[in-house]
This record gives sequence, C-alpha cells and structure tokens, in this order.
Amino acid sequence: MSKIWFVTGSSRGLGRRFVEAALSRGDQVAAAARNAASLDELVAKHGDAVLPLEMDVTDKAAVFESVKRAKEHFGRLDVVVNNAGYAQVGAVEELTEQELRDQLETNVFGAVWVIQAALPYLREQGAGHIIQLSSAAGLIAMPLGGAYHASKWAVEGLNEALAGEVAEFGIKVTVIEPGGFATRDGKNPDPLANGHMAENNPAYDGLRRRLADLTGKQPAGDPSAAAQALLKIVDADNPPLRILFGQGFYPLIQQAYAARLQTWADWQDLSVQAHGSL
Repeated sequence: MSKIWFVTGSSRGLGRRFVEAALSRGDQVAAAARNAASLDELVAKHGDAVLPLEMDVTDKAAVFESVKRAKEHFGRLDVVVNNAGYAQVGAVEELTEQELRDQLETNVFGAVWVIQAALPYLREQGAGHIIQLSSAAGLIAMPLGGAYHASKWAVEGLNEALAGEVAEFGIKVTVIEPGGFATRDGKNPDPLANGHMAENNPAYDGLRRRLADLTGKQPAGDPSAAAQALLKIVDADNPPLRILFGQGFYPLIQQAYAARLQTWADWQDLSVQAHGSL
C-alpha cells in the first residue's frame, strides 16, 4: 500500500531527494517549503500526488495548519519527516543571542511543532512513523559548531524520549544522522563557507584556519542513495531508533564514545565519592 508523507525542507538537498524518491514509487507527499514556488517542478511532474505547502517551521500556527491540510487532503499521514534546518557557524563566544535563538527556533522548536501537530492524527490512526533528521553533529562536537551541535544534540534526546512515549500507540520514531552529502552542486557542503556565519572574533582566526584545512575531507555521500535508504527505513517492520547515513564518521563516533566511557571509568572513584553518604 502506498504511503502518505509530510516532509519539511522539501525545496532542495536531502529533503527534495526524499520527496522525489517517495513520489517515484507511487507514494503521495505533502511537501512543505518556505517558498512554495520551489515546488512547482514537482507539481508539474507528479500532479495531484503532491500537495505543495508554503510553511516556515518557526511559525507554529502555520505548521499546525499545514499538517491539518495535509491530513484532510490525503485522509491520513504515514510518514512525517522533520528535515528543515540549517547550520549556524561560530565560536560560542562569537554567537549573538539572536543567532543562537534562531538556530534553536528552526532546528528544535520547528521540529517540536511538526511532531505536536502530527501526533493526534497518528495516535488516532494507531500507526505512523516520525523521521527526524539529525546529523553526525548530534553525536560528536567540533569547535565553531556550538549552536548547531546544541540543536542537534537536543533533537537526539527529544526524539529518544518521544519514541518511548508513543510506542504504545503504534507510532515509530527514527533519528537519521547523516554525514556529509553532496547537496550543493554535487559537492560536500563546507559549513565554514556555506553556513550562517557569526561575526568573527580575531582571537579564533588561528582555529578557523586550522579547521579550514580539515573541513570537507570526509567523502561526500549521494543524496539519491540516502533517499533510497530512507525508503527501506520506512518500509521496515522494526526500524532503528538511530541510524547513520553515509560513511566516514562511524570511526570518529566509535572513538568519541570509547573516550567517553574511558573517562567515566578513569574517574569512577571520584564519582562514587561525589555520591557521599547520608
């Protein structure tokens, strides 16, 4: 049976490939983007299988209205993909309050609004699958990415909690953690060049130069291959709570988690002392 999708950030990148993959196999998609004109080509090609929605995820009322329209238009919702987001770049000291708030408004609060809008329908159906786009940046952190990491680490915890809350209603949750994908002219996007940039503090110029030599060295993944992988996730009877998309970051994540475990073990005696006795 074909599935009904609701996908945010459908105008380009991975979100666009997800929409195209779903449509290519006969599914129907409510495609949301900040500029509905970016969806015209999809509508021209796929007709009534696409419901174009102009929506900014930071507008809570617009999100609830768009999800309602999608449900009323197609009759149900099977797969809800929280894909919209962007990367704010800058040292923690460089971030303005507005830059940090804007990052969290889009990447965290925007995701929450979509989830809250969709859950009543999924719960009533007794079925559904929420897909949350996180990042390898939701598992490990690097300098100059504090705001972005904060947002992605937040959605990791949010969706893990969500999975435990909605399982009894027949609703599944999967957090996808992509590495670098060639979403810009066939190239692996460089966050130091393409992200939202904070105003530079010269104190961090040396760090920026060192990181620039390392950025983009991971192999770029094929967005179309990621989309086909997503189809397998949504068709699985027992999908994973978390899954990495792409190669290159797995060894780094293994090292990071091994280092955390070792640090906790090394300091366990002090941890026990900190508990004290009453």
